[in-house]
Order: sequence, then C-alpha cells, then structure tokens
Amino acid sequence: MMDRPAGAWLALDLQLFAQEKTEKATPKKRQDARKKGQVAKSMELPSALVMLGGFAVLAFYGPQMGGGLMNMVRLTLTEYLLWDVTERNVGAMFSELLIDGALLLLPIFAAVVALALLAGYSQVGFLFTGQSLVPKFNKLNPIEGAKQILSLRSVVELIKAFLKVIIIGLIAFLILWGERSNLLAFASLPLTSTLKYVSSLVLKLGLFVAGALVVLALFDFAYQKWDYEKKLRMSKQEVKDEYKKMEGDPLIKAKIREKQRRMALMRMMQEVPKADVVVTNPTHYAVALKYDGETMEAPQVVAKGADYVALRIRKTAEEHGVPLMENKPLARALYTQVEIGETIPQQLFQAVAEVLAYVYKTRGKAPPLSKRR
Repeated sequence: MMDRPAGAWLALDLQLFAQEKTEKATPKKRQDARKKGQVAKSMELPSALVMLGGFAVLAFYGPQMGGGLMNMVRLTLTEYLLWDVTERNVGAMFSELLIDGALLLLPIFAAVVALALLAGYSQVGFLFTGQSLVPKFNKLNPIEGAKQILSLRSVVELIKAFLKVIIIGLIAFLILWGERSNLLAFASLPLTSTLKYVSSLVLKLGLFVAGALVVLALFDFAYQKWDYEKKLRMSKQEVKDEYKKMEGDPLIKAKIREKQRRMALMRMMQEVPKADVVVTNPTHYAVALKYDGETMEAPQVVAKGADYVALRIRKTAEEHGVPLMENKPLARALYTQVEIGETIPQQLFQAVAEVLAYVYKTRGKAPPLSKRR
C-alpha cells in the first residue's frame, strides 16, 4: 500500500468521522420516518395485553358467561328439540343461538379490541400510512436476507422465543406442581366440580402467563425503542445537509441579507436630501431629521448611521445643501433611542427644537408650525 502523507490520513479520518452516525435524529428525520411507517413498536405488547385482558375479563365475567351457556343448553334440550323440524323453525333456532352466543362473547371481544387499540396507540399514537404496504423487492435479495438472519435483531428475536418457552413452561410447572394433590383427586370429583376446578386452573395459568408475557413485552418495547433510535441516528454531514435544505445555504442567505442591507441603505440615502438637518458626533454618528408641522406631530428620524454610513450621510447632506450640526450628546441619544421612521421622544424635544430653530434662523426660513397648538 502506498504511503500517504500525514495530511491525507488526517483528512480521511475527519471524513470517516463526519460519516459516523453519532447525532440524534432531527425532528424532520423523525417525521419522515413516521410517514413511512417506521416507528418504535413491539409486536409482543399488543398480543400480551390482549391475552391478559381476555383472561381478566373471564375472571370477572366467567360466572355470568357460564350461566348463559348453561341457559342456552337448557333451552336447546327443553324447547328447541321439541320444535317441528321445518325450515322456519330451524332458522329461528339457529338465529336465537347465534344472537345469544354473540351477546355472551361481546364483552370479551370488546375488551380485546379496546386493549389492542390501546396497546398500539400507547406505542406510536395515531398513525395511518400505506407506505408499509408497498412491496419492497429488495427483500428478495438473498444477500440482504442473509444479513437479516445474521443481524442483531434476529438474535434478539431468537432469545425472545427461548424466553417465552422457558417462562411459560416454568409458570405452568410451578402452578401444576402446586396443584398436584388436587389433580390426583380428579377421579373422585363429580363432573360439575371437575369443570369448575379445571376452568379456575386454566384461568390461573392464563393470568400468570399473560402477566409474565406483558413484562417481557415491556422489555421488548424498550429494546425496540433503543434500536429505532440507533437506526435513526444521523452523521454530522447529514445534519448539515438537512439544515441547508430547510434553512437554505448560509452563503446564499448571507448574500441575500447583504443585498437587503444595501437596498435599505439606498432607500435611506434617498431621504437624506429631504432632511432639514443632520446632527453629527461629528465622525462616529450622523442622524438626519425632518420636520413638517402640517403632517408631523414631532420631528422624525429619516436616516441614521455610524462610522462609514455616517460618513456617507454627511457627504450626501453636503452635496444637497442639508445643514450639518455638531452635537455629540444629541447625536448619540438620537442614534441609540430612535429608529428610522420614528418620531423623537419627548425628552429630546427641547434639544431638537433648539437645533431646528438655529438651522431655520441661519437659513432665513420660518419654522414650520406644529398641528398641536
């Protein structure tokens, strides 16, 4: 390999560092990813919550549901079987059974749907996008498939599968081992007692297993969140490029601001010949004042500037015969307190009035009358 100079190696290191994804994702990057359906979510959490909610509803609603089923069986054996076998009677019987069955299952279905929606909303909020449904043919690439198999996500999914099997098996073993004496007495129990015991045992197993799966799903969601943030990371160069796209190139913006300043300066200079007097510092500040008693309440600042701009104002005033008055305190106060186009504040009325009176006197002009008398 050819030896490179130290500067080349340094430039290469800086380039590689700029390409490393070390920065957090910007709001725009997150918004674009969300539009594509790329959000941090765990597929385990909805199913675990649905399972837990289903068994919890059965724990409270089970007796009513059992009573409803027994009532359906009783009606079938005592009433429906006594009906004449006609098309109308059979249709009515099945309709009654379907309606009664749907009403019995409705609370469970409602709880399951509500929990599924709640699990999805709690993870990603309200999100509707069709980007995830668009076919991606790059997934058919065998090389990409091999990368997916050997990726960290695949290892995590494998670990989750093993943990599920171990957790479910351990919980089932502990519960059944604790009930071993009751299980051995099954043969001597009547049918109704056996059914009640089995239902309570299944319910207990379901609640414990679902609770454990919810805890595992919460850990999975934390991992998905971490993995999502990792994938969204951006390099310093990507952040700069995005900023340029959103805010514009800084060089272009600087040129635009410079052009705007020049145009504002030109407009201001066009007002200097119309001024009555220019108050100077004498070199650091220059403020051009104009007063028309018929249209203005008080004298108005039509131009002001410091250093180079002040020099231009003075030259423009001299070229157009506008008087220059040296008054350091007044020039500094006008420059710092009054913006272009504003009238002078009340505390400066007396000083400005003296300046204007002197200018009118030296030029042989009568002072303009104010509207306020």
